[in-house]
Amino acid sequence: MKPVEKRPGPNQRVGSQGEDLATAFLEWQGYVILERNYRCKGGEVDIVAKEGKTVVFVEVKTRRTASYGVPQLSVTPFKQRQIMKASLTWLASHRQLEAPARFDVIAIILHGDGEPAFDHIRNAFDLNY
Repeated sequence: MKPVEKRPGPNQRVGSQGEDLATAFLEWQGYVILERNYRCKGGEVDIVAKEGKTVVFVEVKTRRTASYGVPQLSVTPFKQRQIMKASLTWLASHRQLEAPARFDVIAIILHGDGEPAFDHIRNAFDLNY
């Protein structure tokens, strides 16, 4: 019997669309995208980019509407810790532990027939060991 392939659900499609939009947005802003969807044992980072000499770890949150609140509110302290763990692993594996780094959040609301609304929050949270 062949294993059944799992199709992405609507939330995963929205998330993937948001990451594509955020990548294009960052590139338009002059960032260099180093990696997308970096995963390790400790967590994951949606986008790893570089702005000048600074490594930027970006969490992307996308929603169709703000009826359940703005997307950035879903970056909880627990999620922040997971991103921090993954970022430290990324920095160590790329021998960049001394590089300046920061954590950004890009919140996107997809309006039905209009342009998506972006909220780019630079330095959204700090690294807490």
